[in-house]
Amino acid sequence: MIEALARQVPTWNDDLRLIDSTPLPCAASRETVKRSDLAGHCGYGYCRSHSRFFWGFRLYLVTTAEGMPVTWCLANPKIGEREVMAALLERDHHLVRQGQVILADKGFAGKEFEAFCSERLGVHLVRPDREDEPARHGKIARVRQWIEAVIDTLKGQLSLEQHGGRTPAGVFARTGQRLLALAAGIWHNWATNAPVKRSLIAYDH
Repeated sequence: MIEALARQVPTWNDDLRLIDSTPLPCAASRETVKRSDLAGHCGYGYCRSHSRFFWGFRLYLVTTAEGMPVTWCLANPKIGEREVMAALLERDHHLVRQGQVILADKGFAGKEFEAFCSERLGVHLVRPDREDEPARHGKIARVRQWIEAVIDTLKGQLSLEQHGGRTPAGVFARTGQRLLALAAGIWHNWATNAPVKRSLIAYDH
């Protein structure tokens, strides 16, 4: 359903896709972790943006420029970001078109991932330059805020981190609900010519 909505917005045909990952905590105490049905699926990870450890999944997300979800997955945070994103894009390679630009952050830096994007998918990976490499794209901080704003919408207005899931199926379903709600809101904003396509203010009363 999310893909069906995404295909109906004009930015589906754009040459830009955004990718990122974000923590999806599933428990806050050690006792809860021990008795949770999510044990064996979740793991401990570190959130760089908030400088904190968490137990749960990481949500991996591919969106259009205005935040329409294209594809997503959940993974144990102990698995490398580049490895998971490569597997996601490999699985859903039909959703990525040759010649597109994929905008990422420094977490996706790596020769193998860049080679996968260019040789396997035929896309151009653009990310902020690291301090230990030659200048290519610069910091691109302003553009990177687009995907961060999408995640803020999911966590703020759509309460992603308060999902309440206690089983793998429950977490996946509740994450999918929020992504579908975001997709439906963006689709409706395009249909009604709303000025801000990712704004959910009209729907959160």
